[in-house]
Amino acid sequence: MLFSDRSGRSVHFPITVPFSGRKMAALLLWLLSAGALFFASDANEAYKRLPEAYKKGVDLALEKLDSHAGIQHHFLFFRSLLQSGIEPGFDVAYIHHHFYLKATKCQKGTVDSSACQFRNDRPLIDCAVCYKTFRGEIEQEPKPYVHCVHKPALTEDMKTTRVDHCNALGYSRGSPTLLSSTGNK
Repeated sequence: MLFSDRSGRSVHFPITVPFSGRKMAALLLWLLSAGALFFASDANEAYKRLPEAYKKGVDLALEKLDSHAGIQHHFLFFRSLLQSGIEPGFDVAYIHHHFYLKATKCQKGTVDSSACQFRNDRPLIDCAVCYKTFRGEIEQEPKPYVHCVHKPALTEDMKTTRVDHCNALGYSRGSPTLLSSTGNK
């Protein structure tokens, strides 16, 4: 390539292309593969960012899903749609979490999911969970509510039932207040 310096003389700079043809294609393929591996290796990153109280509900939904005979793949938390919680005090919390689970390329029963990559050929699982925690652990009463269904099959009636059930859990909680507590003199 020819350039001119300040005095007007022509200066020649040879141009060498380090990669051409097949080498360039191989490099591009390697870069794309490395990028895909980087993003796939973080399939569980969204779960890691959840607060502990919400992780417990996701774990409950995954446990219920894994016990279903028709499920063949390993699922992971994909993303939250709604997170709400009420903490009336005394180490009690009422949690409502609406989220998606997504199938991975790993088989059902996989213990170490760190290498599992999300599949894009399966519908998401839409889940809603509501439960009471005491000192960070899910209480058995009132019974935790877990409802998961393939996203395309979710109906408006199901959505209404979910909301009604979670609202009933919240209204029936009988949470303590300062007015109802008795003090010691």
